[in-house]
Amino acid sequence: MPALHLCLLSILALPLLAQAATPVTVATVEMKQPVRELLINGTLAADQAARLSASVSGLVNRVGVDIGDAVGAGDVLLELDAELNQLALKQAQASYRQQAATLNDAKRRLTEANSLSRSIAASEIRSLEAEVETSQASLAASQAEVLRQKALLKRHTLSAPFAGVISAKLTEVGEWVTPGTPVLELVGSNTLHADFAVPQRYFSQISRETPLTIRLESASTSRTDSAPQTEIPAEITAIVPVNDPSARTFVLRASLPSQGLTPGMAVFGNLSIQSSSAEPVVPRDALLRDVQGNVSVWLAVVNADGNADGGADGDELVARRRAIKVRPGQSDPVIVLEGLSKGDKVVVRGNEGLRDGDRIQVAR
Repeated sequence: MPALHLCLLSILALPLLAQAATPVTVATVEMKQPVRELLINGTLAADQAARLSASVSGLVNRVGVDIGDAVGAGDVLLELDAELNQLALKQAQASYRQQAATLNDAKRRLTEANSLSRSIAASEIRSLEAEVETSQASLAASQAEVLRQKALLKRHTLSAPFAGVISAKLTEVGEWVTPGTPVLELVGSNTLHADFAVPQRYFSQISRETPLTIRLESASTSRTDSAPQTEIPAEITAIVPVNDPSARTFVLRASLPSQGLTPGMAVFGNLSIQSSSAEPVVPRDALLRDVQGNVSVWLAVVNADGNADGGADGDELVARRRAIKVRPGQSDPVIVLEGLSKGDKVVVRGNEGLRDGDRIQVAR
């Protein structure tokens, strides 16, 4: 009898146990202007890159660099055979000295004529004055020729216009080169920029102040402690409105320090775009996903037929499942596209074993 009595009491107590409220933690759906992470692809390029050529025609006498050599601004890279120009310079200098002597002689004779002006015809003095002016002009022309030959001789040496690395060697000793024909390629090594193709629909949401970080590893590589991603902060320097109308993209250019990077590397950028309008957001802990990938949350709603238990104003609360759509990504809080409104109460703790209609008690 005692055992039967205890069994009956246990059976009678089951409904009471089933009606006990489940303690949960809830959060209120808020409206915020979320920051959206946009992944973009780009390529690194040097801020300075040039295909160098000689300023004059000539025979290559010496090439002082090779592919991969680092050079500084002003370093001599290539020299042309300058023997003929050196002779031309000597000839121009000799002509200059001759014209200088001729001018000095003309000035001397004019000075003597002026001192004897009473015994010398005025026409002869004017002739001497003209001779001095002619000699002065000839001397100026000779001086200009000397400067021209010096400039030509200087142009037989090709110097680096900026510091960088030789990326291509396009000539060898003994070849004849002409102006405009590239002989070397030089890539600057101090600063780089990355050009990204961005969908046009984001154009109005991006400015030069939009935060941007650049990653070097593949976008498909998962983030793990053993293989951390390298993130480099970058600064947006230019936004080109139209680049490829067929692809509906525009170009975003960002500058970044070299930090061991090289031009031509593929990079991935993360743009942190501030949404222009407020959207409902919920904590990520409130989300429940099924095997098909559908997303839902448990809402804490007032049970109009229940007794006072668990609500903020003494109303009984029950759990109601709500299917929602969220914006893809890893942000927290999560942006809700459909299914929730401002002020809804969602369960963020204790939602693992809830069933539709279960009584819940908000933890204080």
